Amino acid sequence: MPNARFRDLLAAEWTKLWSLRSTPWAFAVGAVAVLGVNLNATLADHRNYPNYSDGIKELFVPIWAMRDAFTLGGAMVFILATGSIGALVIVGEYGTGQIRTTFAAVPARRSVVAAKTLVLAGVMLVYGALVAGVSFAVTQSVLDGRGVGMAIGDEGVPRAVAASALLAPVCALAGFGLGALLRHTATTIVTLTGVLLLLPALMDERDRWGATFLHALPQGAWKRLTEVGDPPVPVDFPWTAGGAWTVYAAWAAGAVAVAFLAVHRRDV
Repeated sequence: MPNARFRDLLAAEWTKLWSLRSTPWAFAVGAVAVLGVNLNATLADHRNYPNYSDGIKELFVPIWAMRDAFTLGGAMVFILATGSIGALVIVGEYGTGQIRTTFAAVPARRSVVAAKTLVLAGVMLVYGALVAGVSFAVTQSVLDGRGVGMAIGDEGVPRAVAASALLAPVCALAGFGLGALLRHTATTIVTLTGVLLLLPALMDERDRWGATFLHALPQGAWKRLTEVGDPPVPVDFPWTAGGAWTVYAAWAAGAVAVAFLAVHRRDV
């Protein structure tokens, strides 16, 4: 049997991803949920803006306008949705036993994992860019009705949009790595939720170790990268944008490394 070409593996993984009926629904529901949370916050600010104090109005642009575009609640939904999709890419095959067929056809397991990784990362990058771009455009269009909307060229905006877009592939790869390691849907999703959502909620940013731990998580990195302007309350333990980008890269690379090792060294 001739060796499969890598482009054939990419095509196969693309087909597997979209052959699942749950995939389009997962993408659609995730996007609608994120946009709904962000738009709800924006509409509330649009409605209440005339009653805000002068101090809040002075800080609304850029701080509050950006927070409406990318709310923490919306980010948490996005993290869970994209991480779960990434996990199901690998866990689904183990659950159905299809992974045995895959490795029987392509014994080069690392090539299979590489193809899965590239397809997942590419699709999630496009998905993240669409959701982040639409969220920013829609929320700022609403705020323009009060004259407090921001433009894509404003200082800090491109970084915030890029960080929100890249949150999708980073969390999807984190879910993929956990799925390859744990190989059980419920266990993977619970672990993913605990690490990416619950742990940040337990960290106290006013404590040095708590702030350091939060900074090392994707959610903490995202919060730093979407901050614009001077914070109304001084931060006890400030962090650099460069450090936040490094966390993004480390999580993506580490998750892929875990997936490679787990799939290569363990039996199906």
